[in-house]
Amino acid sequence: MLSLTAHEKQISQIFSTEYVFNIPGYQRPYSWNREQARDLITDLTDALRESKGKISEMSPYFLGSIVLIKREGSPNADVVDGQQRLTTLTILLAALRSVITTEEGSGITSLIYEKGQIIHGTEDHFRLTLRPRDREFFQTYVQRPTGFAELLVLDGISDTRMRIRDNAKLFQEHLEKMTQAECIRLAQFIVTRCFLVVVSTPDLEAAYRIFSVMNSRGLDLTATDILKADIIGHLDENDRDTYTQKWEAAEEDLGRDAFQDLFSHIRTVYRKAKPQGTLLKEFEEHVSPAHTPRQLIDDVIVPMARIYADLVDESYTSTELAEEVNAYLKWLNRLEFSDWMPPALAFAVRHRNNSAAMRNFLKDLERLAYWMLITRAGVYDRIERFARLTRDIEAGADLYATSSALQLTQDEQLQTRAALDGPIYQSMPARARSIILLRLDSLVSGGGATYDYPTITVEHVLPQTPDAASEWVKWFPEETERQLWVHRLGNLALLTRKKNSSASNYEFSRKKTAYFANNGVSPFPITTQVLQHSEWTPQIVTKRHAELMERLSTHWRLAA
Repeated sequence: MLSLTAHEKQISQIFSTEYVFNIPGYQRPYSWNREQARDLITDLTDALRESKGKISEMSPYFLGSIVLIKREGSPNADVVDGQQRLTTLTILLAALRSVITTEEGSGITSLIYEKGQIIHGTEDHFRLTLRPRDREFFQTYVQRPTGFAELLVLDGISDTRMRIRDNAKLFQEHLEKMTQAECIRLAQFIVTRCFLVVVSTPDLEAAYRIFSVMNSRGLDLTATDILKADIIGHLDENDRDTYTQKWEAAEEDLGRDAFQDLFSHIRTVYRKAKPQGTLLKEFEEHVSPAHTPRQLIDDVIVPMARIYADLVDESYTSTELAEEVNAYLKWLNRLEFSDWMPPALAFAVRHRNNSAAMRNFLKDLERLAYWMLITRAGVYDRIERFARLTRDIEAGADLYATSSALQLTQDEQLQTRAALDGPIYQSMPARARSIILLRLDSLVSGGGATYDYPTITVEHVLPQTPDAASEWVKWFPEETERQLWVHRLGNLALLTRKKNSSASNYEFSRKKTAYFANNGVSPFPITTQVLQHSEWTPQIVTKRHAELMERLSTHWRLAA
């Protein structure tokens, strides 16, 4: 039986000869930001303020848990979970050492590192050693006392080092508002009355199982952190640093949240069905078994991360057709759902270098996805259809055959056309109708319009409730005719402002100048169409509606 131990340890014991903490190279970078650092020091100072009397008589204050791979009788400990706490506590101790000018300040150094002795021929011995990439930086600017002041003004450094610097500055600024006596008292409280629960096991796999269980109970870890530790932990030790760098380069390029999303999409590519369990569980069941750890990183995660960046950033590059490819990606990325991404990834992995194939596929993928938006397909229906499409892609099927999941059946085309022809302002959610109007506007403009406005809304030209004495009622005297047209495409326009209920009922000439336009101009071609008319009659609305329907029907190839 491999032993597993769990003990409460004072910070004075944590940062002592009992432990030599090492952050393995395959762990994620230091990621605590100023908000988390602020929470830590605020909680500590509040706890100290609320506790009166002698430090030694205060109630213990728990700072959470750490998980170690450590053998009994040896101080050497690989940190599986707890890097963020240990690193941040070291930064805080260094800040306390910096502001405390008495002998107590220099005494903090022994908690951070043990000074080498020239006479004995020993080198400095650090209580905590960061990953190889950040190790020397941390030793120079945090752990050794001479570098801390320089750290506070460093510039032009990586994200990880910037977080170390920012948290050091936050601690320094907080402590400088306190008296020397208060800083000394805080240091005493942290060292003697603050505790960590240390969970240790000599077995790598057991440590990661503990790590996984603790994650499911709310610690600040993600599924990708656990997968990284598991996948890279199964590599030969000589390969771990190399593959850690590959993994972290992909994560840094995408950003942490997008990297997590990528793993969800990869899971769906392999799963080809609605999720039945957690991302971690399904990735381990459906993705990992198909590859060795090397293959998983080299052939799946890294290439898909590059392609995913192209797709979400609309940054596909090629000697031809790149602009068209990115235009279709722009309209796919505007959708409120991303279920289209797994088949897009599966296709791009196979055909990334064929720009014509990419253009044709994304054109029809947009058509399929917008059919789902317009007909309000449910999430499970979307997942099932896109899963069928992914299977077709992987099987090398003809995606342009009428039986392909990529193509719309005649009934689906008629269904889409009927929905667009109806009262879309009423029948579609606000976000969906805005996207439809923007897509239509781009078709009217020939693709040259841009839509980087903080506010874009859809507005009626003919008001929903016009005054009985208005020209609107003169043009549309029958209530039934007004209700027939008021919510349909032909009577809708786009604005770059929030709706104004009173302005909605302005007479047509005033509404055009004061509401639909800015100095007589609108950035939206479909709104400019409205401005060109001197009146707004049923004949004008009918004609405009037919023209706009034809634009969309031609673009999405909708049967009449």
